[in-house]
Amino acid sequence: MEYKNRISLKLPNWDYSWAGVYFITTCTKDRNCYFGNVVNGEMILTNPGAIADVLWHEIPNHSENIELGPFIVMPNHIHGILMLKNDKDEAIDYEARKNMDVKRFQNPGKNSISSIVGGYKASVTKHLRRMGYIFAWQSGFYDEIIRDVDAYHNVKRYIENNPINWKGDEYN
Repeated sequence: MEYKNRISLKLPNWDYSWAGVYFITTCTKDRNCYFGNVVNGEMILTNPGAIADVLWHEIPNHSENIELGPFIVMPNHIHGILMLKNDKDEAIDYEARKNMDVKRFQNPGKNSISSIVGGYKASVTKHLRRMGYIFAWQSGFYDEIIRDVDAYHNVKRYIENNPINWKGDEYN
């Protein structure tokens, strides 16, 4: 697999350990439906889906200054909102951050969105493989910085309605 020409969708002047609200999506490898099925607009979890659900809710026990927003496990992906709090960043607003010349490193450090999501994915993989499942995630994940209350509510509705809209979902 060749990664040299991969284009990062991350904002170049944004430090993903800064306080913020982040919408996260990550899919299973080849979009295999390990986590369950949608029946009549309701997500029915398999054992792997239940593990993915439980371990997401464990994130605040393993990461500092994090709150969880709405979350859903779908047949082959998860959607969730992570709210990263960091007292030292509260005084810096989004416009100021956007204009900073911040260098991004390969290792974003502990308590960054990448380390939190990477830890979650590793934990799910480890537990499922220990239980005898052949399981893998896609490499990487999608994130979006939620910048205002309206965007938050739109993402929240999207997450909550994901099972109802499964038939037309891009991940189905």
